[in-house]
Amino acid sequence: MASPPLSSPALLSVIRHKPELISPSQATPHELKPLSDLDDQEGLRFRFPFLFFYPNSPPIRGREDPARVTRLKCGGFILGIGLNHAISDTLGLRKFLKAAAELARGAHVPSRLPVWQREILCARDPPRVTCRHPEFEDVVDDARSAAMTLDTKNMVHRSFFFGPREVASIKKGLPHQLVSKSSTYDVLTACLWKCRTIALEIDPDDVVRLTCVINARGQRGLGVPPGYYGNTSVYATVLSKAGHLCSSPLGYAGELVKKAKEMVSEEYVRSSTDVLVLKGRPKYTTVWNFLVADATKVGFEEADFGWGKPAYGGVAGALPLISFYVKYRTRKGEEGIVVPIMLPERAMRRFLEELAKMTDEGTVGDDDYGEDSTPIRSYL
Repeated sequence: MASPPLSSPALLSVIRHKPELISPSQATPHELKPLSDLDDQEGLRFRFPFLFFYPNSPPIRGREDPARVTRLKCGGFILGIGLNHAISDTLGLRKFLKAAAELARGAHVPSRLPVWQREILCARDPPRVTCRHPEFEDVVDDARSAAMTLDTKNMVHRSFFFGPREVASIKKGLPHQLVSKSSTYDVLTACLWKCRTIALEIDPDDVVRLTCVINARGQRGLGVPPGYYGNTSVYATVLSKAGHLCSSPLGYAGELVKKAKEMVSEEYVRSSTDVLVLKGRPKYTTVWNFLVADATKVGFEEADFGWGKPAYGGVAGALPLISFYVKYRTRKGEEGIVVPIMLPERAMRRFLEELAKMTDEGTVGDDDYGEDSTPIRSYL
């Protein structure tokens, strides 16, 4: 029997006309939303990338993929998200992702509705600065600092994994009375700040800064509602002479980290918003500054849109001056923290050397390093 003739392709006739703007039949609903004084600062006026790596997994029985995605050869895919930091912080983004994931999995409404209420974190009237804020000090620009810490064209990017073994090794460099009082955040931050300062070969008489980005959402008296997704983090900055930081035992840096964290209170947050308004909402001081933000408890690794949980969820990498702590599990199932670092190539090599000393299993103190140090595991 002969095969039926193939149908001829459909013809589509296109006629070009002058471009014409087609307006909506009625006005699109819109409104202006004021930002808080904590949101509206120069240091947050940028877009921040996040990546979520989803491994290959079969779709839920009876359901299609929640969205069309381009899969990698392994069957997995990558979801990228850009955050306008003036609108929200990482905890706010997590609230948005959780709501979107719930809707994607079939919920009719999110379990927690969003709340704007940005007036909660606006300056007092009149503003009154009651705390010291070296993070917004007017400091003369330093050309070498800018070249070494802000010029991304001359920098290399590496990410480092810190598991229980690495953290335990670093703690050996702390005095016994400080070990029991120090969290993993305290230990890592002290270690990285000191290693970074040594690696940058800063003049011993120059002042260096450590800025801990502290989330104040839980501070009593602020009245931040559970659904609030605006910025609630403040900067807590401590200072040291570079030479003193580099030559002192690790416990010196550890004490300064703890001091920075202890600064933050309800009054400190209020004072921070007030100083921002009085100074014209400036950017934080960048000269020889190192900012650290802890995202290990945000919960990006729980973002399940219907494909299961991601193998990694969090920041796409480090920013100049800023490193983030991201929760991570290795292929072997080891829980730990990944920290991305950006430094000039020469400084990165020196940083690796200093970090290897502090994470060497034989380390018992700042002045007792074994010659055969084991480098920390790097995840490029």
